Amino acid sequence: MTDLTRLTADEIARGLSAREFTSAEVTQANLDRIAAVDGDIHAFLHVDADGALATARDIDDRRGKGEQLSYLAGVPIAVKDVLATEGLPTTCGSKILEGWIPPYDATVTAKIKAAGLPILGKTNMDEFAMGSSTEHSAYGPTRNPWDRTRIPGGSGGGSAAAVAAFEAPLAVGTDTGGSIRQPGALTGTVGVKPTYGGISRYGLVAMASSLDQAGPVTRTVLDAALLHELIAGHDPMDSTSIPEPVPAVVAAARRADVKGLKIGIVTELGGDGFQPGVRARFDDAVELLTSAGAEVVEVSIPSLKYALGAYYLVMPSEASSNLAKFDAMRYGVRVPPAGVDDPSAEQVMSSSRDAGFGDEVKRRIILGTYALSSGYYDAYYGSAQKVRTILARDFAAAFADVDVLVSPTSPTTAYPLGEKLDDPLAMYLGDVATIPANLVGIPGLSLPVGLADEDDLPVGLQFLAPQKADDRLYNAAAALERLLEEKWGGTLLAKAPQLEEVR
Repeated sequence: MTDLTRLTADEIARGLSAREFTSAEVTQANLDRIAAVDGDIHAFLHVDADGALATARDIDDRRGKGEQLSYLAGVPIAVKDVLATEGLPTTCGSKILEGWIPPYDATVTAKIKAAGLPILGKTNMDEFAMGSSTEHSAYGPTRNPWDRTRIPGGSGGGSAAAVAAFEAPLAVGTDTGGSIRQPGALTGTVGVKPTYGGISRYGLVAMASSLDQAGPVTRTVLDAALLHELIAGHDPMDSTSIPEPVPAVVAAARRADVKGLKIGIVTELGGDGFQPGVRARFDDAVELLTSAGAEVVEVSIPSLKYALGAYYLVMPSEASSNLAKFDAMRYGVRVPPAGVDDPSAEQVMSSSRDAGFGDEVKRRIILGTYALSSGYYDAYYGSAQKVRTILARDFAAAFADVDVLVSPTSPTTAYPLGEKLDDPLAMYLGDVATIPANLVGIPGLSLPVGLADEDDLPVGLQFLAPQKADDRLYNAAAALERLLEEKWGGTLLAKAPQLEEVR
């Protein structure tokens, strides 16, 4: 009998259409899988079994009546806990929002519900998306299904781990500096950060408003394209939403042809600091692209050396501003100060924020508040914004010569839990390849390209394309994915041992 949890979203959609099985059966299989393994993985913060099954049965009933349904109707999905879900808890991995149940849906959530995808639950994340390992969740870390002693990446490690552990065929994540792509690389999944504004941010609890972007987490490029088209599109509720048609990403993924495509290797994203096994798998993948008819050249983006520093000024500055509302007066838990009979508003705010926020969030709030303070704004935040302008110019120059850019997604494979918790700078350096896309608003996609020789853990290759050219990513990535599957005899995850047998 087919293990329904091992099917891709496209395979599930085709099976549902052919009446080979029901949505209720697929949804129950995924819920059973969650019950069996998530105690070890901790990909989910909240599982909505009743709601997911109710949606699945409704879709089965409507399909039985011959109603016209969306292609992905009945395919289960997991949603990162930073997106508002009416009637379901949304905590952003923080104690300060513990127990909050939104009275409305984020636009992405609303589109998922309207299309009839059963929502399995909300996935774990670094608190307010601040972290690269999902160790900063107030509710405990998520573990990598490939090796449960290691991180799954972050901040969206819960979504990536759920997909990699066959707990969900689809998931939604958010990417502020790599929080979809880096977990994708470390868990052997496909992660996509669309063009900024391509998917609505309404109802996405903001960390850094000029950087945040929701996107798909899946097992295949085609699945990512199908989910991308479903949740993308202009939204009048989001002032940064692009008022243009969604790029034809599904058609591009199905085309999957790199013959004549000009691909640029970013010279600054390699060499020192990149694990040898990561570089080896990247080089192997580039050779496959060349063999398929792509023209590969080296491209330099000189301002990349300033990107990491600029990001860690822009992001905490915007985060400190966005998180100011969690003051125990308007939003968030209220914790009275101990030993004070008649506390002032300031004392209540201070004690509540101290109790509600974790160390990494406090660290970034302090850094951002300092960068925005009088006398330092121009020197820090203002200078960082100038770097963004220069970086955008350099990327535009690069894309004048090539169609897409490629680099390793992460400098290393997944490292052991706890290894970098006491060294924030070392953790920040892991985002060096993913951060630039967020600073300039271009789309990026991470594709698993094999296992590193040193540790047999997944390696990701990142494709980057110009703004609003998301279809280029899907075409190139799908072509490489096809070449890799021919080489391996299946997908990377299909080759993985059963989760119970993973070391």
